[in-house]
Amino acid sequence: MRTLKLILVGFVFIFSSLISTELSAQCSMCALNAENSVQNGNNQGKGLNNGILYLLAAPYLAMAGVGFLWYKKYRRKNVNLNIKDSKINLN
Repeated sequence: MRTLKLILVGFVFIFSSLISTELSAQCSMCALNAENSVQNGNNQGKGLNNGILYLLAAPYLAMAGVGFLWYKKYRRKNVNLNIKDSKINLN
């Protein structure tokens, strides 16, 4: 079952990386100003969309990394929860 899940995740990752669409992360006013600046010879507006997408993705990647590390550190296997024989101190 684990191998099937791993193959499925790999297939989805490869499939999603092969399909590429152009994303626009700008509001209409920023996109218009960036296009006008590029048409007028200014090259500062070229990387604006990529910069916005980079800044958008960075917090999600950081949280995914923290979540993965937390999962790997705190998961437990074969834990025996036999608490009937021990006293519970609530202080």
